[in-house]
Amino acid sequence: MNLIEAIKGNRFAVFGRAGMDMFADPIGVKSEDATIFRADLGGSSANICAGLVKLGSTASLVTSVSDDAVGRFCINRLQDYGVDTRYVRSVGGEARTSLAVYESCIEDFQNVIYRNGAADFEVTNADMDAVDYGAFTALITAGTVFAAEPSRSATFRAFENAKAAGLPVIFDIDYRPYSWPSAEVASDVLLRAGDASDLIVGNDEEFGFMAGGIEKGLDKARELAADGKLVIYKMGHEGAITLAGGEEIRTGIFPATAIKPNGAGDSFMAGLLASIATGHSLRDAVLRGSACASIVVSKPGCANAMPTTTELEAFLSSHSGPTF
Repeated sequence: MNLIEAIKGNRFAVFGRAGMDMFADPIGVKSEDATIFRADLGGSSANICAGLVKLGSTASLVTSVSDDAVGRFCINRLQDYGVDTRYVRSVGGEARTSLAVYESCIEDFQNVIYRNGAADFEVTNADMDAVDYGAFTALITAGTVFAAEPSRSATFRAFENAKAAGLPVIFDIDYRPYSWPSAEVASDVLLRAGDASDLIVGNDEEFGFMAGGIEKGLDKARELAADGKLVIYKMGHEGAITLAGGEEIRTGIFPATAIKPNGAGDSFMAGLLASIATGHSLRDAVLRGSACASIVVSKPGCANAMPTTTELEAFLSSHSGPTF
């Protein structure tokens, strides 16, 4: 099954972390000054799952959470959003589910992440072998899963299992330096993951990191595309370049009044894939993903801010754009 047809199957196995987000309330209050925080689901892969389901796709998260109240909170919220949690395993010991504390405030935005001994790094080869790959049409992962063992090796095992089942691999680079033992290890591992993927999404800094310098990022994206991969090279306010089949498709963004920067990439991925799945052209799917990103940064929270199909269509009908 080719990549686009697989995405149109609209059943995604998503590998990576779930976490708890706590964001200061009301909008504009700095974390250190807040007396009220709202809690919801967070974590890049969990956000992608929530975004996909809200847009009509089917998504199952494959991860580990701590066997405690925070881990159970994440499972409950995943289920509340309609995400399949049969492959979310609770782990004991000292491992803990990630916590992010942030604010709805662009100026001097702060996102304090607690990931020491992260539970999602505890996924194993056995966890990956337990997945029924035949129930899905594509695998999605965010790069964070590769930052530590045993998650790194286990996710590469999932890649092998997916390929054996005829599933394409969709890779969001999602480079987070604080998770990695060194930049050298990160570069080597992310390059390996990119080589094993069929669709790669990242921003100019992430491709630049993989290439050894931000000025080399676009050349790296072109190199990967020349190997037959679909590559989406995001450039922030300058839009994106989609590299596919020897073509380069440039698209802009939808202006929005942002109150925070986080969650945009996760929403972009969900909007992109759900739009391809429902028959939109690649160019339009990228634009719809960009619209989803604009929606998310204009609202507090991440998973809860992901738009439904109705909300996405309303946004598109009421906003001018896109602009470069």
